[in-house]
Amino acid sequence: MIHPTAIVHPGAQLDPTVEVGAYSIIDEHVEIGAGTTIGPHAVITGHTRIGRENRIFQFASIGSAPQDKKYAGEPTRTEIGDRNTFRENVTVNSGTMQDAGVTRIGSDNWIMAYVHVAHDCQVGDHVIFANCSQLAGHVHVGDWAILGGFTGAHQFVHIGAHSMTAINSVLVHDLPPYVMAQGDTAEAKGINTEGLKRRGFSTEAIAGLRRAYKTLYRSGHTLDEARNALAAQVAECPEVAPIVEFLARSTRGIVR
Repeated sequence: MIHPTAIVHPGAQLDPTVEVGAYSIIDEHVEIGAGTTIGPHAVITGHTRIGRENRIFQFASIGSAPQDKKYAGEPTRTEIGDRNTFRENVTVNSGTMQDAGVTRIGSDNWIMAYVHVAHDCQVGDHVIFANCSQLAGHVHVGDWAILGGFTGAHQFVHIGAHSMTAINSVLVHDLPPYVMAQGDTAEAKGINTEGLKRRGFSTEAIAGLRRAYKTLYRSGHTLDEARNALAAQVAECPEVAPIVEFLARSTRGIVR
């Protein structure tokens, strides 16, 4: 299952079912779970744990040192869940001591070619990153988010669950759950209605989220006023609660 030209350190822990392609390199402190396939010319390094049934395509680089001048070689980590796809030339850097010390990617994510996930990013489940989307350090991405091609996220930005960006969007502020955004810099463009329908949200829930969007973006409220109004809507539409919680945690301001 391991190509004879691949270099696998004797200390690496690979399930017997792992496949490793030609000329790939897997370093000492790497753990890879059952059913995962590593394409040719990939590099898996650092203190990296990869779960089951992931597909890592050619020229991907997983677990390499963070691009942070403060990094001094500490044994920070990269943790990846199950059933993710990493297409060609994807790069995922390990964490830094200035944060949690770990970069995490959940499960069932679809990460297309040339995507970069920088140090200390925390990515949920069922996320789609289209080609050339880029996360700077410390970015958090919620479940089911979709980043359009060439989307760029500034350091420390939080991207809410079920949100979506259009191609060439630049996020310098937090993007609330369910919201679609577009532009440089990105502006809110409505609720991700089609995505919510595909994920089984009821008609009533989507109507409630549309009302919440209008409260947040079209009512003329200040952010504090909007947050209070949204909190009152949770009783009728529980799906609004993640927006309220997101706003309470936001430190960069939100996409407007």
